Amino acid sequence: MFELHTEVEKAAADAGLDQRLIELVKIRASQLNGCAYCLDLHTRDARKLGEDERRLYLLGAWWETELYTEQERAALALTDAMTRLSVNQDVPDDVYEQATSVFTEEQYRAVAWAAMVINGWNRLGVTSHKPLPVQ
Repeated sequence: MFELHTEVEKAAADAGLDQRLIELVKIRASQLNGCAYCLDLHTRDARKLGEDERRLYLLGAWWETELYTEQERAALALTDAMTRLSVNQDVPDDVYEQATSVFTEEQYRAVAWAAMVINGWNRLGVTSHKPLPVQ
């Protein structure tokens, strides 16, 4: 799992994606999945990268604000759809079209893989009851 994670991080960087966007994907999926460990880890990582606290606070309602770029909105919509596959059964056409209109094919694949990997990590974290690290 860690090797896949490393490859996806490299692919995102190689595709020219801002690491903060990838952290937003990780945080959003972790919110939806209720993974406290991953939320703690990735909000800290995002802050280290200079992410604004207000944007982190409002990530749970990202679609209601204009605080996120067009690429971030597309990545978050894709993450929401992919994380809720049991409800959606698919990525809606409008979400796919939005993402492919603002990302290159290489960037789209990296965002989709980032969402898949964090969903895997969330399932490990939630089912193992992984405790938060001591601050």
